[in-house]
Amino acid sequence: MTELHLWLRHEARTTERRTPIVPSDARRLVDSGVTLTVEESPQRIFPIEEYEAAGCRVAPAGSWVSAPADAVVLGLKELPDEPAQLQHRHIFFGHAFKRQPGAAELLGRFAAGGGALFDLEYLVDDSGRRLAAFGFWAGYLGAALAVLQHRGRLVAPLTPTVQEELDELLRPAAGDEEFTALVIGALGRSGRGARLAFHTAGLEPTCWDLAETRDLDRRALLDHDVMVNAVLAITPVPPFLREEDLDDPAGRLRTLCDVTCDVGSPLNVLPVYDRTTDWDEPARRLRKEPPLDLIAIDNLPSLLPLESSTGFSVSLLPQLLEFGVGGPWGRCLDRFHRACRELGIVEGESRHD
Repeated sequence: MTELHLWLRHEARTTERRTPIVPSDARRLVDSGVTLTVEESPQRIFPIEEYEAAGCRVAPAGSWVSAPADAVVLGLKELPDEPAQLQHRHIFFGHAFKRQPGAAELLGRFAAGGGALFDLEYLVDDSGRRLAAFGFWAGYLGAALAVLQHRGRLVAPLTPTVQEELDELLRPAAGDEEFTALVIGALGRSGRGARLAFHTAGLEPTCWDLAETRDLDRRALLDHDVMVNAVLAITPVPPFLREEDLDDPAGRLRTLCDVTCDVGSPLNVLPVYDRTTDWDEPARRLRKEPPLDLIAIDNLPSLLPLESSTGFSVSLLPQLLEFGVGGPWGRCLDRFHRACRELGIVEGESRHD
């Protein structure tokens, strides 16, 4: 492969404890000839010493802004607001290719600096299947928090844990009332994770996927006490819930968890809320009567940082070893240029084409 310099950045969000590359996989990258610089980070689940022992270079948090121009900056969540011009190639979940709020500003920064965004959401194979994803753990945690909220046992602020401890909280206790649960997108990664959490909680959820959403029965949906949405639409579809549905006095829905958190996007299948929840306020009351609580946390897997990072890193490693202009990465780059055109952003001369 062409000589590659990866720069693993510190995450600006204080609740982001995951990493896209764990130390054992960092060792594999280094052994393959990749130069890997890792920024210090007080919140990353793995200490910097483990990366250093794996042969990585160490740099201060936030120093990616002055990294060599050919370095590829690797992260997970949003970038800081500065610098205004982004000159590097960046790999992270940008959430900007479907006209989400802030999309034009972010892509404009790349266009101004000659950089490029390789959005991990669009790192896909020939059939369009994502090659690296946190979906399973997002679904598991979304359903787990929904169960705890519905049972009155969700404690804020949330803190990271491990699966064994969360499973113990989920297991039914004496006096727990039975309730019905629905998973939409049940056959995907997130749906499988949600189903596992419900099973751990002693529940057998109703499972909907493509067939059920093509001919959506909203009355049947509202007949469930808890709903978890694990569908991330890539083409326009009728919304699963509308404002008027939430006002239905006959509806039983009391806890709604949106794993995908596509708020603000024109492809959002749950256009009934306008802002996400967070670790400090994991559940928010959407309706007083009939009562309905919303959980919509956009970094759910960070609550299980060890398990989610390890799984993601395993799937991302072979893709990083093949980083280049063709294949999945080429599709990512094409999608970036297309998003810029769709938003009317004029790109300057790229440093990397």
